[in-house]
Amino acid sequence: MALLNILEFPDPRLRTKATAVELVDDKLRALIGDMFETMYAAPGIGLAATQVDVHKRLLVTDVTPDKSEPHALINPEILEKDGVVISDEGCLSVPGYFEEVERAEHIRVRFLDRNGEQKEMEAEGLLAICIQHEMDHLDGKLFVDYLSEAKRQRIRKKLEKGRRQQSAAVAL
Repeated sequence: MALLNILEFPDPRLRTKATAVELVDDKLRALIGDMFETMYAAPGIGLAATQVDVHKRLLVTDVTPDKSEPHALINPEILEKDGVVISDEGCLSVPGYFEEVERAEHIRVRFLDRNGEQKEMEAEGLLAICIQHEMDHLDGKLFVDYLSEAKRQRIRKKLEKGRRQQSAAVAL
């Protein structure tokens, strides 16, 4: 397994709409393994393939503190959603920022598992929030899109400034 590079806002590749996975094979399962390793190392609780510059409809998540409930969802589709929850969200592609976002509290999602078998899952609370957040990535949407334009620009400028400072320090 290998750690993958996570794209950071405002990288335009994060706006690419992912296409359906056509074949669940060993190559895809290896990517899933790499995505879990990358997510856990970051550390995070969810990662969409778009965030690692693979524009296929695939996401991984594990919201447990002990990493005991990993989920890989291939071609996920929300069938039902209800309730409303507002929570602080962060994102591995927008490091260091947390903002309140409104999501459905409960969802039912259909997807393919690592073996290519169709499954359905009910999710609520943090898992439901995480799946919705990662599915947004597959549609080229980031959690900052739920914020005002002013907040989004402020975050963009701070991240770009931090990257410039980091590049300057490395060059020394």
